[in-house]
Formats: sequence, structure tokens, C-alpha cells
Amino acid sequence: MSSNIHTLSDLFKQLGLPADPASIQAFIARHEGACTDCALPHAPIWTESQRAFLEQAIAEDSDWALPAEALAGMLGH
Repeated sequence: MSSNIHTLSDLFKQLGLPADPASIQAFIARHEGACTDCALPHAPIWTESQRAFLEQAIAEDSDWALPAEALAGMLGH
């Protein structure tokens, strides 16, 4: 069974966010520190569907877990 390798850009696309490098940088700058006191899915920056996706991705250690964890690190978690 092969697994997919997803990039940070892929994660942004999956979340319905602009996924070009400049937009990703702007998102990170705008929301830096958003998840210092909580897990990434519980940061107050997500819609309900985005939160549910991130929660499931991390809980199931899915193919999306690595870029989600990288994003958490960038947002100050």
C-alpha cells in the first residue's frame, strides 16, 4: 500500500485556502501564535469543516498529518 506525500501547499488547497507561496506566508504571518495554547484544530482561525478535517488528519495520523504538524509549528504551537 502506497501513501501519498502532501505538501503544505496541498494542505492549504485541501482546506480551501489560497495555496501559492505568498498567500501561505501571509496566512502564517497573520495567524502566527494562533495555536500556542491549543492544538492546531482548535485554533480560532478555522471554519468548522477545516477544524474537523485537521482534527481527523492528526488523530488518524493520515497522509495529511505531516503537513498539518508542520503548519502547527509555523503558527507557534
